[in-house]
Amino acid sequence: MTAVMTPGRTVLFAVAGGAAVGNLYWAQPLLDDVAADLGTSSALAGLLVTLTQVGYALGILLVVPLGDVTDRRRLVPGVLLASAVALVGAALAPGFTALLVALALVGTTTVAGQLLIPLAGDLADPASRGRVVGTIASGVLTGILLSRTVSGVIAGFAGWRAVYVVAAVAAVVLAVLLRRAIPVLPPRERVRYPRLIASVFLAVRAHRAVRVTLVISASVFAVFTMFWTSLTFLLSAEPYGWSTTAIGAVGLVGLAGAVAAQRVGRLHDRGWSVPVTGGALVLVLVALVVAGLGGRSVVAVLVAVLLLDVGVQAANVLNQTRLFAIDPAARSRLNTAFVTSNFVGGAIGSAVAGVLWNAGGWTAVTIGAAVLVGFATTVWAVHRRRALAPPQDSASD
Repeated sequence: MTAVMTPGRTVLFAVAGGAAVGNLYWAQPLLDDVAADLGTSSALAGLLVTLTQVGYALGILLVVPLGDVTDRRRLVPGVLLASAVALVGAALAPGFTALLVALALVGTTTVAGQLLIPLAGDLADPASRGRVVGTIASGVLTGILLSRTVSGVIAGFAGWRAVYVVAAVAAVVLAVLLRRAIPVLPPRERVRYPRLIASVFLAVRAHRAVRVTLVISASVFAVFTMFWTSLTFLLSAEPYGWSTTAIGAVGLVGLAGAVAAQRVGRLHDRGWSVPVTGGALVLVLVALVVAGLGGRSVVAVLVAVLLLDVGVQAANVLNQTRLFAIDPAARSRLNTAFVTSNFVGGAIGSAVAGVLWNAGGWTAVTIGAAVLVGFATTVWAVHRRRALAPPQDSASD
């Protein structure tokens, strides 16, 4: 395939991916407003976030694999338009139950970013694939980090329903732009849908490198959610006693992770993917040591946040880019496995964070996370020369 991933197309994919994944997080700062408007409790309103995430997990499993067998020039805009319809449904929801259903559908259809990343892997020149994937991954991460802030600002001016109206308009605009920007691609092999979904698991079983990479990535993502879940407990308690708004602002430090994601892909292109992954794991371990020893110092905590986000996002991009080199014909399915394993790892990390916090506070959390990073680093060290050595990209893939 001729490489056609131009700089303009790369930026558009990054913006579209960030805008799409932002749909998962619009509701988080709006829960009190939604609860008051629809006559429910704040605790029950928290289900809005949960069902959106559940819908997203289903979308990753049931929709993203279609990227390997259907015309992405139609699929990606179609998914965005379906998301726009669900967003309008959320904006017009007459009651809480209707809003729950609408946001579950928003989650299921907001997978455009995870379709665009493997598509970019197909379109990019093999020599620049890491840079391109890293740029789009940084757009997705930026969308996650900024979505809560944007949601709060819009709601402050025009109410919570306006957030979903704006998001729907953005989805329609991006669908039109992507329909024009995605090139006409060769027909793909037709696979019956049940076989397609089953082949996600077959692709994982067929490649040892995939299994090793998924174990490392899920472990790192579990550490990431353990840290951030427990950070809320730490900063809301003494000696900090920070407000929810102040704690949320700490997330902006994570923008450094987005910059790292954009830059680290270039190291993959230079053939340094495996050793730099090891370096990223060491950086995460250093971050946890700083956090554990400096838990009562805001400066130490912020330094730890910075180091951890850079290390986690660097490892994430490198792991994902290596997967795309393993089986070019199954990139969307491998991406499904990648995102799903991260999702599972993240859910486990969040649950374990509460257990460790109750058992021993911040010290227990950082020690537990460090043990998990040590496990991931051991897996990396054992398999770095064989299973993790990326296959040579071919210009013809």
